[in-house]
Amino acid sequence: MPVLSLGGMRFQQSWKDMNAGEVTLDSQGNLERTVQRAKDCGVRHIETARHYGSSELQIGWACEKFPDANRLLQTKVPPSDDPKLFEKELELSFEKLGCQRLDLMAIHGLNLPEHLVQTIRPGGCLEVVRRWQDDGRIGHVGFSTHGSTDLIVRTIQTNAFDYVNLHWYFIRQDNEEALKVAEKYDLGVFIISPTDKGGHLHTPSEKLINLCSPLHPIVFNDLFCLRDRRVHTLSVGAARPEDIDLHLEAVGLVERADELLPGIEKRLYKASKEALGKPWLATWQVGLPSWEETPGKMNIPVLLWLHNLIEAWGMEGYAKARYGLLGNASHWFPGENADCLDNEISETELTLSLVNSPWCKEIPALLRKLRDRIGGKPQKRLFTS
Repeated sequence: MPVLSLGGMRFQQSWKDMNAGEVTLDSQGNLERTVQRAKDCGVRHIETARHYGSSELQIGWACEKFPDANRLLQTKVPPSDDPKLFEKELELSFEKLGCQRLDLMAIHGLNLPEHLVQTIRPGGCLEVVRRWQDDGRIGHVGFSTHGSTDLIVRTIQTNAFDYVNLHWYFIRQDNEEALKVAEKYDLGVFIISPTDKGGHLHTPSEKLINLCSPLHPIVFNDLFCLRDRRVHTLSVGAARPEDIDLHLEAVGLVERADELLPGIEKRLYKASKEALGKPWLATWQVGLPSWEETPGKMNIPVLLWLHNLIEAWGMEGYAKARYGLLGNASHWFPGENADCLDNEISETELTLSLVNSPWCKEIPALLRKLRDRIGGKPQKRLFTS
C-alpha cells in the first residue's frame, strides 16, 4: 500500500448514480487528469464506494483508459439485513467499475451494532464476500466506520477483517484505543478524509494557518498521522489534480516529522489553553451524557468540541458545517444540534442531564453562544445509504 490513497469522493460529477450519456466531457476529463496525476506520483491505490454517485462509473472509465499493473482498487458496499440485496449492490459496483477483481473491498459504514450483526452473522454479508474471495474476485476485506470507538474495537476483535477505514487526526483523536487494538490484531489502518473531516483544511482559518506555519495545515495534519507507525495510508480526497500536491509535500517530509511537528503542536496547545483555560481543557468531557441520554438527543460532546475548535483555532467554517449535519446525517453523524434549546428543551431539563459534569451550569450558555454563532442552516450528507 502507498502511504497516500486517491479517494473517490470529491471528483465525480454527481452524488446520484448516472447513465453513461449523462457524464460530461469536462467532468470526466478532470477526473482522468486527477487519476493520471496520482499514477505519475506513485499513488497507486484508488478507493471509492457504491454510494458515491457517479464515482465508480467514472473511475472505471479512467482505469480502462490509463491501465496500471500496480494499481490497487477498492470500493465499499454498505451492509444490509438482506444479504441478497448486499450481493446485488456488490455486483453493481463491479459492473460500474468494469473490473473482474477488487484488491480491497470494505463493508461501508459499519456504524451501529446492528450493522455488525448483519455483517458477521451466519448467512450474513460477510459470507457473500468470502464466497467472492474464494472465486478470486476479491482480495482483502475491511470495514469503514463512523461508529463509536467501542463498536470499532468490538469489530476489530471479531478477527474477521484485514483492515479498517476510520477517523483519526490531530483535531480529533478519540479513536486512539481503536488504533491500539488494530495494531494488536495486525490490521491495516486507513485514515478517512484527513483533509475534509480533519478540519476543512483545504480552506483553513487564518489563525490555523499562522499556528501551523511554516507548514500548511494539510501538511501538518498528514505528518501528524503518518508519524504514527500504526497508520498505513491517508485518503486524499482530490477534487482536481493539484489537490494532491500538498499531500506529496507531506510525504517528502515524513523523515523530518519529529523535527517539524513538536513546535507546531506546542503552539496549537498553547492557543487552546489561552482561549479555553487549563481547567476546561482538562475536564470538559467529564460526565457528559451520550446523545441518546440527553433531552432532545443533543450531542453535547460533539457540540462542545466544536465550541473548542472555534475558540482555540478559529475553525468556524468547519464547525458550522458539522453543526448543520447534526440531526440530518443519521448514523453517519448522530444526535442533534443545539437549536432545540429554549424551544422544545428547557435549560432545566438540559441541566438535569448534566449533573455529572463539573461544568453543568456553564454548558447551556456555551451552547446558546455556539448556536447563535453557527446555527440555523441544516446540512445534508452528500450521500445516504
